[in-house]
Amino acid sequence: MTSHKIHFEAAKDLQYIEDESIDLIVTSPPYPMIEMWDDIMGEQNPAIQKALENSEGMAAFGLMHKELDKTWKACYRVLKKGGIACINIGDATRTLNGNFALYPNHARVIQSFVKAGFQCLPHIIWQKPTNAPNKFMGSGMLPPNAYVTLGHEFILVFRKGNKRTFKPSEKANRKRSAYFWEERNQWFTDIWNIKGTSQKLTNKKTRQRSGAFPFKIPYRLINMFSVQGDTVLDPFVGTGTTSLAAMAAGRDSVGFEIDEGLADTITQTLFDKEGFIDEVIRQRLARHVEFVKAKGEGAFRYVNEVYGFPVRTKGEISIELPQNNKL
Repeated sequence: MTSHKIHFEAAKDLQYIEDESIDLIVTSPPYPMIEMWDDIMGEQNPAIQKALENSEGMAAFGLMHKELDKTWKACYRVLKKGGIACINIGDATRTLNGNFALYPNHARVIQSFVKAGFQCLPHIIWQKPTNAPNKFMGSGMLPPNAYVTLGHEFILVFRKGNKRTFKPSEKANRKRSAYFWEERNQWFTDIWNIKGTSQKLTNKKTRQRSGAFPFKIPYRLINMFSVQGDTVLDPFVGTGTTSLAAMAAGRDSVGFEIDEGLADTITQTLFDKEGFIDEVIRQRLARHVEFVKAKGEGAFRYVNEVYGFPVRTKGEISIELPQNNKL
């Protein structure tokens, strides 16, 4: 059984989390300068709200990130050596007092993580498919005052120190936690085309959200950068998607959420999800079987020891997903 704990309070110092006790961090924080998070940010520092009221965009941007910096510094403390941190963040565009500007959140987060001591690894562009290819901002056909539309976000990847090492007693679990060859080829590309998730919360005491963190993103990241039984931290739990992904991947999780109004939503996300998790695993196995059929069994040199189907590489022969589902 995996363990999942949510603390309903600010994540700034990651209190209750021991030094170097976390294997992986996967999170999507409030995006500075996106209006739906103004209140949450302003509650952390009244100077933020004052800067916004005075249309001082860059001042507000800097103050918001100073609040996030406290959490990023604490992330370095709690992450194990060799552990990975994955941060989903989008840049913001905003008009204040008639002045339109971009606020480069991803660049500022990179700066903070490097300052905290992390090594920066290649990041992922999350390209969001759109049904409106002609969408634009600005003055239409007349140069030069139209603006490029932002159709992507960033998944920034950092590591604490050198590559993670495994004791001889841990290597069997590492092999069990491997991914399929075709998953590797898809997951480890730098552009992900994944449809966003729209979610509006009915609780009037909490904020409205749209374009929420889709399950597929944390599920991929958790399988890419941790092994079964690891502990995944989400300092900004939101609706609980990272915790659900950790559950489906056979990892423990711990998280923080400042908005207690999300408690019911998080419960709905995590409660009684055995059927959902079974389906996630069944689909992974089914996709691999379809891949084998498409390529022909002659293209495969090895056989997985658990499921008995062909696999492309020796590294896949011990894969065992968290539940032994049958196709």
